[in-house]
Amino acid sequence: MNRYPLWKYALLVVVIASGCLYALPNWFGQNPALQITSADSGVPSAREQTRILDILSAEQIAVRGAERTDEHLLLRLASAEAQTRAADELEVRLGRDYTVALNLAPSTPAWLRNLGGQPMYLGLDLRGGVHFLMQVDTQAVLEQTVGRYSDEFRRLLREANIRYRDVRTGDGELSLAFADSARLDEALDVLRPEYPELEFSVDEEVTPPRLAAVLSDDERTSVRNFAVEQNMTTLRNRVNELGVAEPVIQRQGLDRIVVQLPGVQDTARAKDIIGATATLEFRMVDQGNFPYRGGPDATPPPGTELFPEREGGYVLLEREIIITGDAITDAQSGIDTQTGQSEVNIRLSGAGGNIMNRVTRDRVGDHMAVVFKETELQARRVDGEVVREQVAVEEVINIARIQEQLGSRFRITGLDSGQEARDLSLLLRAGSLAAPMQIVEERTIGPSLGQENINQGLAAVVIGFALVVAFMAFYYRVFGLLANVALLANLVLIVAVLSVLQATLTLPGIAGIVLTVGMAVDANVLIFERIREELRAGSSTQQAIDAGYGKALSTIADANVTTLIAAVVLFAFGTGPIKGFAVTLSIGIVSSMFTAILGTRALANLIYGRRRGAQLSI
Repeated sequence: MNRYPLWKYALLVVVIASGCLYALPNWFGQNPALQITSADSGVPSAREQTRILDILSAEQIAVRGAERTDEHLLLRLASAEAQTRAADELEVRLGRDYTVALNLAPSTPAWLRNLGGQPMYLGLDLRGGVHFLMQVDTQAVLEQTVGRYSDEFRRLLREANIRYRDVRTGDGELSLAFADSARLDEALDVLRPEYPELEFSVDEEVTPPRLAAVLSDDERTSVRNFAVEQNMTTLRNRVNELGVAEPVIQRQGLDRIVVQLPGVQDTARAKDIIGATATLEFRMVDQGNFPYRGGPDATPPPGTELFPEREGGYVLLEREIIITGDAITDAQSGIDTQTGQSEVNIRLSGAGGNIMNRVTRDRVGDHMAVVFKETELQARRVDGEVVREQVAVEEVINIARIQEQLGSRFRITGLDSGQEARDLSLLLRAGSLAAPMQIVEERTIGPSLGQENINQGLAAVVIGFALVVAFMAFYYRVFGLLANVALLANLVLIVAVLSVLQATLTLPGIAGIVLTVGMAVDANVLIFERIREELRAGSSTQQAIDAGYGKALSTIADANVTTLIAAVVLFAFGTGPIKGFAVTLSIGIVSSMFTAILGTRALANLIYGRRRGAQLSI
């Protein structure tokens, strides 16, 4: 009656052993480390690695180990102090050609990593890291949006044969001057039906009379929302491409964005990561001065601007911006099947495609440039101290000849290598900022504070576990000990599943584990009380055990399923800490049903299954 087939015992052994194996990486901790990425090729070459190690050796900075991955060179350092010294030295010596990021690297043994064992991620409150609150300059994007209408107004008025004197933009307003009121009225009749999102006003008291257009309130709100959402997407893409584990990027209020980067210990380095977000602009090259032969200090002709090229030299571009990076929906590197050369295939939004089609209609054979704008941190040594300062960088990353009229899909060719194509597609795909941003609040949670939170969380788990163990052993005796063994296995399985899923553990997640510890024994309490009832009713030992597990199963399933539904709802509609709590609670519910029902029954069968006349210690 109370005997399991061999396969059930084998299943239990395999599950528990696997749980112990994949929970084990969390035992080994982490080492201070540096992630070094080359601007040209991504992963530093073996020669570059030797140079980097020589620099650190000359400064007497010990390196525990060096590993080259598919994305970066990882250097393990002996201490946090050595990590900071090494980062400062490499920033100065390597310059802009390399990105040096402080991080914490798992010290999991190689044999365990080869089996897929990885520790679970720790959130900002446990691992330490940086928190930024960023203000989006929505006024700037409103100005930019209004400015885009100027070319369309000119085109419509030209097609309607309506003369105007000038077009001005500023303070969120676009105004046109006309020779007289009659022409102004004609222009208003043409423009108002075409642009219902604009509000028009007439000022006839000035000479010449002017027609002004501003965005309606609904359109202003829509533009602001788009700018914030686009900036969030860009930040998320850039941070993901840079390999920061489990970043948190959320909107706060109307025009603010919260950015949390766990494991990034240096505020300056975190600013560098955030500063990697850039603005992209497509502009036409000034054909009359291409290639440019003047110097960088020469005054550019009217209607043009001078930009440096990434590969060296300068180029004159027309002031008019065709489209910006927010119009790009996709960009993928590839190979031209006819020439075998690298290329980038670009797809634009509908509005962006229409603009590109109109601008390039009469410009086939001319050259178009992609301008990359960013603010980055550069390090230099002043009086023996490493000083970091923000430097605005504007450079042309690509110039391509327009071979045919362009639309929503086109290609950029003439690239020197596949790596250049991949780099360009990455910059285009990640997008540009729809509006400038500035950091209005920054907070660093050091590793020591994170460790304190970990210690307090572990103390809560241990104390809760110990109290439950003591109560169950005292109240249910041998069966209580069986429940305690199952409870320990449950904790191991929770940690193992979190590690396998590479989930992020936060303080609310630890709260979910503590709650699971208390809830996990509920199933055993129901089973054990049912066994007691059966014994009081005169059932035999074997009948009582069988009835206890069999008749309590439906009640246990109902209780756990309803709790699991609540946890799923929390995960679906919650954010940040709420999701962390819901994840650990859901995993704990499923694993507790496995260990409390299948695990304790297997142990009870081993102890009492062949002892028909034995008295139960319950």
